[in-house]
Amino acid sequence: MIDHCGAITVFNRAAERLFGYRVGEVLGRNVNILMTDADRPHHDDYIARFANTGEPHIIGIGREVAARRKDGSEFTVFLSVGEIPGSEPRRYVGYLHDLSARIAAEDEARKALARLNHVARLATMGEMAAGISHELNQPLAAINTYAQACSRLLNRPQPDIEEVSDALGEISAQALRAGEVIRRLRSLVRNEDVQRETVAPNAIIRDIQVLLVSDASMHDARLVLRLAANLPPVRVDPIQIQQVILNLTHNAFEAIRDSGDPRHRDVVLSTQLIGDQVQLAVCDSGPGLTEATAQRLFEPFFTTKATGTGLGLSISRSIVQAHGGKLTYDRNSPRGACFRFSVAT
Repeated sequence: MIDHCGAITVFNRAAERLFGYRVGEVLGRNVNILMTDADRPHHDDYIARFANTGEPHIIGIGREVAARRKDGSEFTVFLSVGEIPGSEPRRYVGYLHDLSARIAAEDEARKALARLNHVARLATMGEMAAGISHELNQPLAAINTYAQACSRLLNRPQPDIEEVSDALGEISAQALRAGEVIRRLRSLVRNEDVQRETVAPNAIIRDIQVLLVSDASMHDARLVLRLAANLPPVRVDPIQIQQVILNLTHNAFEAIRDSGDPRHRDVVLSTQLIGDQVQLAVCDSGPGLTEATAQRLFEPFFTTKATGTGLGLSISRSIVQAHGGKLTYDRNSPRGACFRFSVAT
């Protein structure tokens, strides 16, 4: 309890355990000794304002606040303050609930989800390894070819320097191409905290287009992009959204490969503006899903793949939900599956 001046008048044993003070150390002292540096300078003003106007800042209104222990450490509490009826001069009672354990558990859950996201991302990259290696082998083979050509040109009695220069230019271009693939991979597999930024939706897709195309090629499929023009920017973590796109398209390419029908080889990746949200959709022309599979799609560890982890769709749904959206599945027409999710602009 505190009086009308903010001086502590009652400090029970639970408060002693919570703050590390003995009761004799705090009685009569301003309650702001239990506050952080950010809140301490304003507390007396809040009491004075309530006394003069009856306008509460926290009295009668519970909320989470930061508190400070005797040793200087800070922690979060839920604080409810009420005025003691009929007290003159006014007195106030505060009830505090230490939220440290809950916040620590939430923080650990966030870290665990981040680790799981990273594992799922690595698993997706592992499943795409054949396509990625093919994408890297092409520029490396070209570099080798042009390097051998340079050697032959320079061994001539009168080498054509312009031809050598052109070949060296091609080597440089192919090296940059290989470097770009590696850069995209590094950004995707890096385990970092969530970094939201304002980006163009189509740019998110263009940044990983080389990986999408290589994955399609390895599955004898065709990637079709239908990206709406003039979409507003979205505030997202691009790496996480790319993780969702890579997972959905990889699943679609595998569905097409498993269908065995050469007439149906397209996977359509599209964007469009619906209301105040940008919708991304991945639709394939594969065999589609059975009703039993569709009902369990987003369950953790459920998979129809012989070597799948069962994490891809579950993690993708968590990522979309963390961005305020919803990942859904429906049947494609005339055949196949569609996965759609939206992010706010």
